[in-house]
Amino acid sequence: EDISKSNIKKKIEIIIKNEVKAKPISDESIRKQLEAEGINIRRRTVAKYRDSLRILPAHLRKKIDREIQ
Repeated sequence: EDISKSNIKKKIEIIIKNEVKAKPISDESIRKQLEAEGINIRRRTVAKYRDSLRILPAHLRKKIDREIQ
């Protein structure tokens, strides 16, 4: 089944929106989640789509809870 680029971008956005902020999901993990849904895509394509959505890479999205430390 062919799926549009915009639908894949929406799925990536939803995956990232629902991630645990202390442990952000890597592009490879996003790729694996999409693959489990039947969407075959390369990690580099995930990164390209994430960049086009103006979403930072995982290591820059990490939020540390300062109150715990």
